[in-house]
Amino acid sequence: MTTLYEAEIADGLAVISANELQALIGSEGSIQKQRRSNEIPFTYSGDSRHLLQLRTVFAVYAVLRFPIPRPKALLGHQYFQQMISRIRDVMSLAGTDSYQSLHISAAGSDSSVMNRIKTELSQALNLAIAADEGDLLLRIRPTPKAKNNWDVLIRLSPRPLATRSWRVCNMEGAMNAAVANAMIRMTKPTPQDTFLNIACGSGTILIERLASGSAQQIIGCDIRPDALSCAAANIHASAYQGIQLLHADAATLPLPDNSMDVLCADLPFGQLVGTHQENEWLYPALMTEAARVARPNARFVIITHEVRLMDGILDVLKSWRVREIQMITLGGLHPRIYVLERSS
Repeated sequence: MTTLYEAEIADGLAVISANELQALIGSEGSIQKQRRSNEIPFTYSGDSRHLLQLRTVFAVYAVLRFPIPRPKALLGHQYFQQMISRIRDVMSLAGTDSYQSLHISAAGSDSSVMNRIKTELSQALNLAIAADEGDLLLRIRPTPKAKNNWDVLIRLSPRPLATRSWRVCNMEGAMNAAVANAMIRMTKPTPQDTFLNIACGSGTILIERLASGSAQQIIGCDIRPDALSCAAANIHASAYQGIQLLHADAATLPLPDNSMDVLCADLPFGQLVGTHQENEWLYPALMTEAARVARPNARFVIITHEVRLMDGILDVLKSWRVREIQMITLGGLHPRIYVLERSS
């Protein structure tokens, strides 16, 4: 049976996420016309469990479409039972024991109708009603570009797919794993890569690199001992092996000249981590040192919110060529991902 789904993505990464999605669903599915920049609707006739393998999306939802004028009609026996049946199918993917609470995200979520829907679902499914995001997350909305139709979206997993199971240690400003995976794809990874993650923080980019395939060498460096301890804990929980962590200043890396052919960095935005004043001297020093350790034509993928600062550096520092700049939306911010190539 062909089912309608929707992938929630970072605004700006639609092409990368759509490519990953199409490769996964193959001939068993089809990507539909995108109506919102942070969502990809698609149909799929295969096993829904396979969709939980997606790594560049925040979450995947099964979509139920009802020919009703108002959400109140969802309480009618036929539609309510249809909704309960599909929810139970979704809950079986991770096991019903993984679900303890439910939450509905909708315009007017505190209205009497929405509260009644929550109560009826809570009783039917034996789940507590959560004040914020619950294990079972439903989104109720009018069907895009259609009159007298409403959609109920059911998240396929108890947690967002971007919330990785290996994250046992978190740090303020930690990299979103789905975006990190998209950045890795922008590096065009190969098994021959010598890979360096500058300012590796809690290790997200390092783990996502290995999740995308093997490499000849993978190194993460950070000046903060607490960050390296956090990265080590996450790497251990991920069960990936072969990552080398270095306690090092990004401006004086303990690496030979021309030794790395792929680099990645989630640079401090100057908000939760660092300050703009610190970034004014850190960024140029880091970019110059990265150029020293990079081989000719090496790829360097960076995410930063310090757009003016980065653009100014790249105008002056001719050791890096700009191949692509992609603006994304993340947590209300609009950082940019820079894909650079080391000049020969």
